[in-house]
Amino acid sequence: MANKATAEAHRVEAMQHALKARKIADDADAANRELTAAERTEIGDLVVKAGEAKAAWLLAKADADMRTALAGLGDMTPEDFIGADPEAVAAKMRAQGDRFGRVRKSIGTTFIESKQFKDATSHYAPNGRWREKAKFTTDPVHYKTVITGGDETSAGALVYPEHDGLLVGLNAFERPLNVRSMFTQATTATDVVDYVEVTGITNNAAIVAESTTTATPGSPTPANGVKPESAMALDVKTVNVRQFAHWIPVTTRALSDAGQIRSLIDAFLTYGLAEELEDQIVNGDGTGINFNGLLHNTGVQTEDATGFDFLKAVRRARTLVRVVGRSLATAYLMHPYDWERLDLLVDNNGRYYFGGPQQLGTPQVWGLPVVESEAVPEGTIVCGDFRKGVVWDRQDSTLSASSEHADFYIRNLVAILAEDRYAFGLIQPNAFVKCDVHLTTGYDA
Repeated sequence: MANKATAEAHRVEAMQHALKARKIADDADAANRELTAAERTEIGDLVVKAGEAKAAWLLAKADADMRTALAGLGDMTPEDFIGADPEAVAAKMRAQGDRFGRVRKSIGTTFIESKQFKDATSHYAPNGRWREKAKFTTDPVHYKTVITGGDETSAGALVYPEHDGLLVGLNAFERPLNVRSMFTQATTATDVVDYVEVTGITNNAAIVAESTTTATPGSPTPANGVKPESAMALDVKTVNVRQFAHWIPVTTRALSDAGQIRSLIDAFLTYGLAEELEDQIVNGDGTGINFNGLLHNTGVQTEDATGFDFLKAVRRARTLVRVVGRSLATAYLMHPYDWERLDLLVDNNGRYYFGGPQQLGTPQVWGLPVVESEAVPEGTIVCGDFRKGVVWDRQDSTLSASSEHADFYIRNLVAILAEDRYAFGLIQPNAFVKCDVHLTTGYDA
């Protein structure tokens, strides 16, 4: 008890020195004056004394706590642990534990109280005396209760779970985007793009005979020396730059506590713009502010697949690009399910047309690469010279964050916005053929 009293005395002394120093400073503040040199010296001395008293208090308090802990051992002495029978030691420990409440047996206590340990002790150490270099073994000790950490994971209370953070990210919700790269890429500095489309030509080129007279012939033809005239029909096309945008709200706390969330949101917003651009390039119906997309452009050829099976219809589409569109097809664009149907086609002997499971390399059909995209409706295949479509980039994707939306400022919310601007046009629509394979025979072959 003496240590506790000593500790308390040092604590009171430290407090008195500190209060006296504070009173000197408070009096000077109340008089609206600076401290005198003598007051500064006195305050410094009091602070030193308060620190010394506090150190003495903490030391005395530690001594008192240690004595209290030792008192918990009751009447046990060091001799109780040396050369004593283990069972007697365990009994004394249990008895002392009962003074402060029920003590849970450790695995060591359980072991030395076991019959196996007692039998081994009586054999290897009769009368409590161990032979020098004696080997000590016991029969296995079986426990009814498995020692765990208290939950469904082994030692869960003692093991911190590993947190790897985001591993897969947004990939599980995003489709591969590969349509835009098939077309010609361009940039523009305006909101409206005008270009000229050749809508028709008249080619009258011919071999011209040498003129035999200076008089103008009544019926001018190459045969009588008159050079023929050809013609070209041009049409000015206009496409408007469209703005793509979307945003997502997030709390300022989430942005502060989890830095990764900003990168995740930025990636999601940027991907969303690219996905919508791809959908507009393929499926824009030209109404309102929508693109005049590939599948809805009236100048695109349509393949009548009646009477053709799946493979023949796809091949005929390439011919139409070559003959009617006067172009060289660069690729087929189709839904992954349609490519799967093509890839799984077999002949009458069950042999795969496209090499089967061992086929490697870029997917191809009729000598052209196949580009798979979920933007294309299932059952529709497009063949064309994709160089004759242009994507104009007006503005690179931008990301910005602001709390100036509605009442976000007072609710600690931030709006993260992504936007970009594009235009799209087919400079030669008949260089593309849209083939509907739903109506062809052999579609599900």
